[in-house]
Amino acid sequence: MSGGPAVRVSIESSCEKQVQEVSLDGVETYVPPLSMSQSLARLAQRIDFNQSDESNDEEASSSETPWKQEQEEEEGVVRFQPSLWPWDSVRTALRGALTEMCVLHDVLAVVKEKKYMALDPVSQDNSSTKVPQVLQLMSKKRALAQAGGVLLRGADRLSRSVCETADRGRQRDFNSELLRLRSQWKLRKIGDKILGDLSYRSSGSLFPHHGTFEVIKNTDIDLDKKIPDDYCPLSVHIPSDLQGSAYIKVSIQRTAPDIGDLGTVNLFRRQPKSRAGAQQWHVQLEAAQNVLLCKEILSQLSREAVQLKSQIPHIVVKNHIISQPFPGLQLSISLCHSTGDKKKQRCPAENKPDDHLYVLEHNLHQLIREFHKQSLTSLAVPQPASGPLGPKRVRVAGPMALDKSSIAALHSSEGLLDKIIKQAKHIFLRSRTARTIDSLASRIEDPQIQAHWSNINDVYESSVKVLITSHGYEQICKSIQLQLNIGVEQIRVVHRDGRVITLSHQEQELQDFLLSQMSQHQVHAVQQLAKVMGWHVLSFSNHVGLGAIENIGNASAVTVTSPNGEHAISGTHTHTHTHTHTHTHTQSAMLAQGCRVLVQRVRGACVGGSGVCVGGAEVVQDQRWAQLRGGHREVNWSRMEGRNFIYKMELLMAALTPCP
Repeated sequence: MSGGPAVRVSIESSCEKQVQEVSLDGVETYVPPLSMSQSLARLAQRIDFNQSDESNDEEASSSETPWKQEQEEEEGVVRFQPSLWPWDSVRTALRGALTEMCVLHDVLAVVKEKKYMALDPVSQDNSSTKVPQVLQLMSKKRALAQAGGVLLRGADRLSRSVCETADRGRQRDFNSELLRLRSQWKLRKIGDKILGDLSYRSSGSLFPHHGTFEVIKNTDIDLDKKIPDDYCPLSVHIPSDLQGSAYIKVSIQRTAPDIGDLGTVNLFRRQPKSRAGAQQWHVQLEAAQNVLLCKEILSQLSREAVQLKSQIPHIVVKNHIISQPFPGLQLSISLCHSTGDKKKQRCPAENKPDDHLYVLEHNLHQLIREFHKQSLTSLAVPQPASGPLGPKRVRVAGPMALDKSSIAALHSSEGLLDKIIKQAKHIFLRSRTARTIDSLASRIEDPQIQAHWSNINDVYESSVKVLITSHGYEQICKSIQLQLNIGVEQIRVVHRDGRVITLSHQEQELQDFLLSQMSQHQVHAVQQLAKVMGWHVLSFSNHVGLGAIENIGNASAVTVTSPNGEHAISGTHTHTHTHTHTHTHTQSAMLAQGCRVLVQRVRGACVGGSGVCVGGAEVVQDQRWAQLRGGHREVNWSRMEGRNFIYKMELLMAALTPCP
């Protein structure tokens, strides 16, 4: 076939339109195609609204449909007859449905409303079936009695079920109580015993105490009798060394007690009340676990106290640990354990103040939990086979050429005792600083000292802002602002100008520093007041090397003159008292409240001439000696009006200022 000649085949397309008529001359007349509306109407006429949903009808229709299509194709006759309106069949079906609904509505209206039709019952002859009224009454009573009996039996059954539920709530089942215990504590069954764990080993504790308790079922109660409300079907057996309650007492004392008496006195506070609704076994287990934790804290502190090497060795006696954070002070940490035996328990004297530091006790519990967390997270990680893999700080020891002491410092870490001693030092230093500031503020009224403590502090550092002001002159005389950062063993003082002074833990050193700042404030205030009053400042010094020798530090001095130069005021202020020298024409003196004021006037103005005056006569007539100043006289300072030193100085300057 591939080698034969190509044959052309002509293909004629079939007629897309149906032929309606063929004339004698061979002209074919085609049926015009249906429009879209006619096609929709044709499809709508094919819908059979009376067709049922039964499967037989569907199968019959599905079997007849292909036969009809084949018959139509064979006949080739168009059976479609366009109606007058395309939706005629749909309208007919909807009209029939509407007619049926209207009929149904009319029937319901006739039955419901009596105005259309009334249905009267058919009268019957009751003479043959008439029942006497006595029998009717007896039957009604019998029916009511039966109904009442049913109601009473139901009420009795309900009351019994309520009582059983209440008794079941009081008489807790052993299994349910054991399930509740297991949800809060670790339990395991060994043989016939149920044992629990009180220790903190699962959270990282290394304390060797086993901390095991036993769960026992209560069988010493008669179930036939009335069961008390506080009855519990199980009880716990706690080891004797964990029974009772305990707490860690931390105190700072000035005088050390006799070492031989330590551990013999059991200082114990009142036991906390149990929470309402708490199970008895839950309260006992919580108290026993607290005792175990307190024993672990004391054991850890005792171990570190023996191992640490300090200048003043720590003392460990029985349940007491004594350390000296500062000279003359001691930090006492004691374990107070009460087993509930009133004969052995000794209560402290009622008049003895409670020196227990609850903050340090709380911090001890936090530190031991942090120690547990570190022990839990410091698990051995996989190490490489080629060499050990240590911390990053140790790996850089070689490139940084660290010596043995530096490498040992990298591995060293603070223990529990070191941290609590540092916190105790900070707490004591902070309380002593507050006491020093309060004592100065109460004893010294002029100038005023104010302290503003910060609410956000650290366990090792606190801050307080100290303001030194003069009452009524806050705007004129700038106050001295000091920022005291209280650390562990020292106090850093930051001035307004950025100067930093470091003070030790000595109370007298802080007190002397504040007194010197108050003295300087008075001198600064006189200087600012002189500028406001128009006076001129001649000299100013915070540390004067002349005059009497002060016990602590040096005095501060300031010298000012009047606008016309005829008057001069020189003030000297010390840590303990104040000296004020005033140069005017008249002289007076006064010594009161640590303030001394001296007055002097120019010699040339003593009588009104220009020479030097001696005994009321002018001896030197030369004008160049007219401005020499005379001697000083004290002013009666107590008789001057004014509420403070600056106010009196203002009055004095106003009196010495010449009139315009």
